[in-house]
Amino acid sequence: MTLPPFDRYYYYSKSVQSPEEDMAFLDQVYRDFHGRKSYPKSMREDFCAGFLNCCSWVKRGPQRVAFGVDLDPEPLEYGKKHYLSQLKPKEAERITLLEKNVLGTGLPKTDVTCALNFSYSIFKDRLTLKKYFKNVYRDLLPGGIFVVDAFGGLKCWEPNEDEISHNDHDPPFSYYWDQDSIDPLTHHARFYIHFKRKGEAKREKVFTYDWRLWTVPEIKDLMEEVGFRKVLTYWEGTTDDGDGDGNFQPTTKGEDCESWVSYIGGLK
Repeated sequence: MTLPPFDRYYYYSKSVQSPEEDMAFLDQVYRDFHGRKSYPKSMREDFCAGFLNCCSWVKRGPQRVAFGVDLDPEPLEYGKKHYLSQLKPKEAERITLLEKNVLGTGLPKTDVTCALNFSYSIFKDRLTLKKYFKNVYRDLLPGGIFVVDAFGGLKCWEPNEDEISHNDHDPPFSYYWDQDSIDPLTHHARFYIHFKRKGEAKREKVFTYDWRLWTVPEIKDLMEEVGFRKVLTYWEGTTDDGDGDGNFQPTTKGEDCESWVSYIGGLK
């Protein structure tokens, strides 16, 4: 069988992203701050790459508008070709794409800003991350929220590689999350994503990430320093087998897990 050409953004979206669930979660966080009958209309996705989240956002209602911000033109063009083109015309016209630096000025004011998939971790010193958070706070509308995710756990302190098989896909493939290194004094870490399609050799280092592993208390402290008047931390529930159940709720206490993902939301 001849396999289709390898498309790294396609396999990334199938392995890493859950746009419908993520956008529903942003609504949940907004309601947690404002009440269950409240809902946001405008969303800005920073480090948006192919802006799948923006596409999902505008599908949630005819009054929803989305702004995708990214410095790299390649994934923006990919999203225009493969995702924006699949929307209804009325949906597509409610998305605005900006090839801009999130540390700059002139970005749109919105009800919600998000930086998901740990993308803000590219900022490896506190002053730069604080500048980014200040920019987000400045550009949020009154009562707006800012949501990021974070990850950690015992596995983050040693090199390791996880494989997730997607056997229901045609062709079947495996996704690998590879933590290559971490410096305990700086929390600077390097990660890779590899892929392997059935019948092919493993494709190494399809994506590379040179990040700082920020902790939840550091993120919360910075949000409060730049002016957010309330900050909530979300922790995932567990199934009877001890696995994550995908249900994130605000809490003040986590668990000592081997690996975990959390969300932090700030209210302007």
